[in-house]
Amino acid sequence: MITRYFPADALTKVVASLADERRVLIPVTQPAVKKSVIFAPFSAGMTVELHKASVAPKEAVLPQCETLLTYSKQKDAEDPSKVNLVLDDKPQAQPTIVFGCRPCDARGFAVLDRPYLDGPFIDPYYQARRKQLIVITQTCPSVGTTCFCHWVGSGPNSTTGSDIMLTAIDGGYVLEAVTEKGEALLAGMKLEDGAPFMDKAKTARGTVEAQLAPAPDLTQAQEKIAARFNDNTFWEEQTAQCLSCGACTYMCPTCYCFNITDEGDGVCKAGRRLRTWDTCMSPLFTREASGHNARMSKAQRMKNRISHKFSTYPENWGGEFSCNGCGRCINNCPVNLDIRAIVLAAINEKGA
Repeated sequence: MITRYFPADALTKVVASLADERRVLIPVTQPAVKKSVIFAPFSAGMTVELHKASVAPKEAVLPQCETLLTYSKQKDAEDPSKVNLVLDDKPQAQPTIVFGCRPCDARGFAVLDRPYLDGPFIDPYYQARRKQLIVITQTCPSVGTTCFCHWVGSGPNSTTGSDIMLTAIDGGYVLEAVTEKGEALLAGMKLEDGAPFMDKAKTARGTVEAQLAPAPDLTQAQEKIAARFNDNTFWEEQTAQCLSCGACTYMCPTCYCFNITDEGDGVCKAGRRLRTWDTCMSPLFTREASGHNARMSKAQRMKNRISHKFSTYPENWGGEFSCNGCGRCINNCPVNLDIRAIVLAAINEKGA
């Protein structure tokens, strides 16, 4: 196991050195009515601050909008009456480091890997970006009021989805390799050996673990939520406040619904096919071309969302939840819906 250490005042310098050869995405505070922290590319002059981001770094592998292919129409050189369609669908990916995300964010990559890489079809665009990605995860320095990662099999020090773990200790940071990718990167960094500081790192991690309140037993969530699926009264009660705004899904590290749109520059001209994030909470999400909508009500859409995260996804992928317990859907809901309360009510036979 390769470890490295650097003092706290060298944080920005270390990130700058990584950015010499790669795109490095770091948490950046955005001025707004409600302060937000997003992941943005590091550039010279920036100061690195390791705040928990308002939005997960999912865009590193699944951009909010991406071009899947471009096409052009060209007249055949030998037969001008014919028009040939020329396609370019080669995936575009650049070496990228996500620096300073949290364990719930890193676990999000592992959740996305299963349908995009381990299913019956591999997504070449996702695969190209994932191969070029290195994830440096900061172990959580504290526990938030909406954090519930330990409910779903994770924790503030979980290594799932990470290549390197970064732990803040008094006066500096310890880097610890988790994967071969992480080892290769740390081996090339001219930093002090982190072994003498590992005891302090373990103590810091243990302090945060001790802050966690006991987690409820969700071992039967998959079966009990599935049994609730047709209980329309229950879902209507749970979602009475919902505005169907979709904030819960857009902020989520593991939601991966998307839409496909074709755009053209005109008749017989070039165009492109785009993939963009979509949300199952939108009333338009399941509307068919005929006009029929399989999920007309917000209760139907919410039961689909909750059931996917805690029942359908675990059924398909070996019992793993697709919720990471990051709490972003709670923080960003304008009417304060709490996914924790909905799940607990769903697995309680007496109801909410």
